[in-house]
Amino acid sequence: MQMTSVLKLTLVFTLCVILMGAYTRLSDAGLGCPDWPGCYGMIKVPTQSHELAKAQDSFPEHTVEPEKAWLEMIHRYIAGTLGLLVAFILFISFRQPDAPKKLPSFIALLILFQAALGMWTVTMKLMPVVVMSHLIGGFTLISLLWLLYLRTKPLRLPGGEPRLRKLAPYALFCLGLLVLQIILGGWTSSNYAAMACTTLPICEGDWVSNLDPLHAFYPLHKTEGSYEFGILDYSSRMTIHVAHRFGAIITATALLWLVYRMIKLSHSQLLRRSAWVLLGLLCLQIALGISNVVLHLPLGVAVSHNAGAALLLLTLVFINYALWRKA
Repeated sequence: MQMTSVLKLTLVFTLCVILMGAYTRLSDAGLGCPDWPGCYGMIKVPTQSHELAKAQDSFPEHTVEPEKAWLEMIHRYIAGTLGLLVAFILFISFRQPDAPKKLPSFIALLILFQAALGMWTVTMKLMPVVVMSHLIGGFTLISLLWLLYLRTKPLRLPGGEPRLRKLAPYALFCLGLLVLQIILGGWTSSNYAAMACTTLPICEGDWVSNLDPLHAFYPLHKTEGSYEFGILDYSSRMTIHVAHRFGAIITATALLWLVYRMIKLSHSQLLRRSAWVLLGLLCLQIALGISNVVLHLPLGVAVSHNAGAALLLLTLVFINYALWRKA
């Protein structure tokens, strides 16, 4: 089997894992199963009366909620399948003499670390720094798989793009900004700060005097129980949300300038189309972010916001690959 075919399937599964993880987190089902890798000590969700009784006896401090448990287990099943696909990619890479070796090996190590983060997410009861790291790991994984796919496909820019080549450092800067914004988004979500500000453009009231960055971004807050629904006070959550909004403004401005310069300087239809795709995804992401505030974080919109971030990231990875390696 060709590696490109397996990579396409793996990219789809990775996106599914990211979206299912977001859906699980936003549905407050992150602790739907209080243990790992099974659920209440079973390979599947307990649904029969005797299974529910056994689960309640084994975990008396938890209320068994099969609906939430199924969300968590479906996420784990998809993630497990993704792990097998990554292992198969590694196997193919060492079977084919001309295939890349280092990148598939690193991706395999990353998926093992992601599994550990998934376990710690449960055992550390949704500790924000672990939840955010798990989310960032998913975005990193899909980016590296996309990069590996690009390296296995021929990409030619006829005549090169010497004028666009000068944009490569700025494109890398934009990629770094987007990564920081995604990290801020992960921190916002893992600390349940998405609804800390309910007005536009920044926040309601005298938000400046309520800023508390020291507590907002301290990664190791301790609690005796669960971190579910957040443990930070309003000022800290508001600070996180405000930082995410300012990050969105800065990132959007930088990306718009990149789009403008690419459309103006590019001779290649491929890179011109990439710029328009980046613009379309950016506009969609801004609309989804505003909708989250105006509509008070509807589940479908919030999950789509995660998908938009992933697609923006993949588009910027492609643009950087083309400018640095092909222009």
